[in-house]
Amino acid sequence: MQKVLMLEGKFVDKIWGGERLKEEFAYDIESDSVGEYWAVSAMEEFPSLIINGELAGEDLIEVYKNNRELFGNPKEETFPLLVKIIDAKEDLSIQVHPDDQMGKRLENSLGKTECWYILNDNESSIIYGLNAKDKDEAVKLINERKWKDVLKEVPAKNGDFFFVPAGTVHAIKKGCLILEIQQSSDITYRLYDYDRKDKDGNLRDLHIEKSIEAIKLNDIDNKTETSVDGDLRLTKLTDNEFFQVRKYEIKGNKSLNRDSDYLIEAVIDGAGELNVDGEKYQIKKGDFFILTNLVSTYEFAGDLTIVESNVVNNK
Repeated sequence: MQKVLMLEGKFVDKIWGGERLKEEFAYDIESDSVGEYWAVSAMEEFPSLIINGELAGEDLIEVYKNNRELFGNPKEETFPLLVKIIDAKEDLSIQVHPDDQMGKRLENSLGKTECWYILNDNESSIIYGLNAKDKDEAVKLINERKWKDVLKEVPAKNGDFFFVPAGTVHAIKKGCLILEIQQSSDITYRLYDYDRKDKDGNLRDLHIEKSIEAIKLNDIDNKTETSVDGDLRLTKLTDNEFFQVRKYEIKGNKSLNRDSDYLIEAVIDGAGELNVDGEKYQIKKGDFFILTNLVSTYEFAGDLTIVESNVVNNK
């Protein structure tokens, strides 16, 4: 069976999208309003395609369902993670996602805990949490529409990392380019949208009651841990109940051991080579692939920055 799954995702137009995915990743895109690249997805709306080997042409939904051994025979019935690149030419709405319990109860869906690795070199910012001592104060300020008082805005530039657990009020602001790793869910509650109107002159739908129910004032620690081992600089970004994420900066060669059932790889800069059991794959910025359970060791060579993620095994 196939050891490496090279992936091709889907581009999604958004009213706030732009052209940076085409400009900075050299993707073949005709649209000038792409907001998201669903790079690693087994969601029904935009599933990724396998583009190499015997499974070429199948989507990740099929492969995960029919080849469970490639993923360590997981207990999850659906592929649990979703990886995107987001290009915000304009501000996104102020929003919040439900946790697993609320998502199951109201939407028959997973909740949505996510994280952001910031790719833009330009100065930008995000909304990241609330200025309130407790939820009662937060709800009071929201009901009074005191957005400038209640929303916490922080800078966001290349190399910054933000863990966004379910219940955290957040928004990606104009100028951000972000690698997003999240639970496999597309449930979003829109709390505020700057009173913007769509092309038909209508205000976009808000989900005030669900948003307020979902809100949590999470105490978040975004401290990362970096170590250097020869040609590898490793930064551990997050280790939470849903997924682990780390960044590899490689200048030369580095052999690694697979220590999870399968690994999701995102090449965010540079170019080089992946070597698995003597089979070589040319990889470059913008490539995404999965190292399956059949891989024991793997080697990266070149000048590469890779963000690697895996689901946390709860067997």
